[in-house]
Amino acid sequence: MPTLIDLQKLLCPDLLEVMLRRYQILHTIQLLEPIGRRSLSEQIDLKERVVRSELDYLTQQGMLVVSTKGVSLTATGREIMMELTSYVEEINDFRVLENQIKQTLNLDHVIITPGDSDKQEWVKHDLGRRAIDFLQSRLTPHATVAVTGGTSMAAAAMMMKPMVKTVNCMFVPARGGLGERVENQANTICAEMAKKVHGDYRLLYVPDPLSEETYHSIIQEPGVKEILHIIRQADIVMHGIGDAITMAKRRKATNDVLAKLQSGKAVSEAFGYYFDRYGQVVYKVRTVGMQLEDLSKIRTVIAIAGGESKAKAIDSYFRQGKSNVLITDEAAAKALIKGFSL
Repeated sequence: MPTLIDLQKLLCPDLLEVMLRRYQILHTIQLLEPIGRRSLSEQIDLKERVVRSELDYLTQQGMLVVSTKGVSLTATGREIMMELTSYVEEINDFRVLENQIKQTLNLDHVIITPGDSDKQEWVKHDLGRRAIDFLQSRLTPHATVAVTGGTSMAAAAMMMKPMVKTVNCMFVPARGGLGERVENQANTICAEMAKKVHGDYRLLYVPDPLSEETYHSIIQEPGVKEILHIIRQADIVMHGIGDAITMAKRRKATNDVLAKLQSGKAVSEAFGYYFDRYGQVVYKVRTVGMQLEDLSKIRTVIAIAGGESKAKAIDSYFRQGKSNVLITDEAAAKALIKGFSL
């Protein structure tokens, strides 16, 4: 027998379209509130007059409140969003997608958020929110959480919120910094997360990558030894997944290294390792911090990556089987499923 959602898709597709549009508006406001009408229009790629009309309607229904700073959700709006989220995900067949990816990549959990973070900035914020919600469900008092850098992890830090289960929790960077924008570095991200939940944190002031000689010298330093011990004892790891060539260029790799990655057909990067499409290591950058072999001892390893452009990198990374949770978006998930069937 067809479900109510199937019947709605068949008989009232126009009503579903309106509901999904209003959900997207409420969802974006929830992530970025307070937000102005023009900014909202740009975020969801709708004409400003359409956004104005929808905001007027949602305000009349008591879901929004307008101030000089912009539009925010009311308590009623938040309740509606809680009820709508699972319904919208079912409409979008997210549960089917999640199960397909979970079974194909042999994962414990897959969580998909609507949209494409390549095109919509709010989707990356939602990836971060989903990752933090999942972290909250797994966190226990006195736990140690190791985090990497990157834009997806920075979005997670932005969405971090106080948690009941964060008594004496420790946050540590999983590896040294790339010398990139400070807000995207692991040290900054772990400090921000810890402060938001009133936890403790330790920093690792080591550049990434290092020469072999410098590496062996640095890891003998007492302070570095201590933080490395804490990192390797982590209960939970949160990390991003990078495109191989993009990450190599961010690390200012030499032409020889770039040539090696291209000849080895490297697709993805994580923790300083570059993988081909089958998950085999093509090249390894010498970094201080968590190593690939350390992940097998950690109970929860959460990867956050979205956007259609990341699908091949996600598939490549997970084939070596070191992480067991994927937080991604609709565009990456659909591209993954398409790739599985090729």
